[in-house]
Amino acid sequence: MKIGIIGAGAIGSTLARDLVKLGYEVCVANSRGPESLAEIAAATGATAVGIADVVKRAQLVVVSIPEFAIAELPQNLFARADENVVVIDTGNYYPDVRDGRIPALDAGAIESQWVSEQLGRPVVKAFNNIVAASLRDKGVPAGTPGRLALPVAGDRPESKAIVMDLVDRLGFDAINGGALGESWRQQPGTPSYCHDLDAHAMKRALADARPERLAQYREESLARAKAVLAARAKA
Repeated sequence: MKIGIIGAGAIGSTLARDLVKLGYEVCVANSRGPESLAEIAAATGATAVGIADVVKRAQLVVVSIPEFAIAELPQNLFARADENVVVIDTGNYYPDVRDGRIPALDAGAIESQWVSEQLGRPVVKAFNNIVAASLRDKGVPAGTPGRLALPVAGDRPESKAIVMDLVDRLGFDAINGGALGESWRQQPGTPSYCHDLDAHAMKRALADARPERLAQYREESLARAKAVLAARAKA
């Protein structure tokens, strides 16, 4: 399988490294061009390409960029992709702190549904609720006691099955997170977000998320993000 990754931040670069280790052909791109990715390409084994080339011939594309940057991707980028390409959205909305303000999301749109609309393609939500260090270090073989679990949400069963298999190959139990409209259950601030949970606990966390608390989840997550940034500024 050929995999394209848009974005070379902590999650994107970690996925690039681990997917290359699993034997996949991986290309990575960002908004600054392949020259800026030489170090990451050398460290991960992925091939650095231009943004227009990252989706070509790819069977799966990972979009791992800040939410504000989604609208800045080239128009009709996915017109170059296979009609059956699987698209994974790993993103999260952090208003003010990083992403400015996106009116549709502030009005209550589900993050990954909005991303799907911007890209013009169905997406699968995955890898957004795990910190990069855990993704990098805590994958273990299937059947290992306490194996961490990751939710996968999407509307196309065949696409979701491919992503769930990928999650398993990367060393985590894949939990069916429901349709894309249910992906709010793994957005920032929810019980499943950025907690290292096994399959049983992850299922419970997803079930415990409450739609009436969506705004509160976001505000609580935003407050924590601001506190982390303030602490870093003082360090």
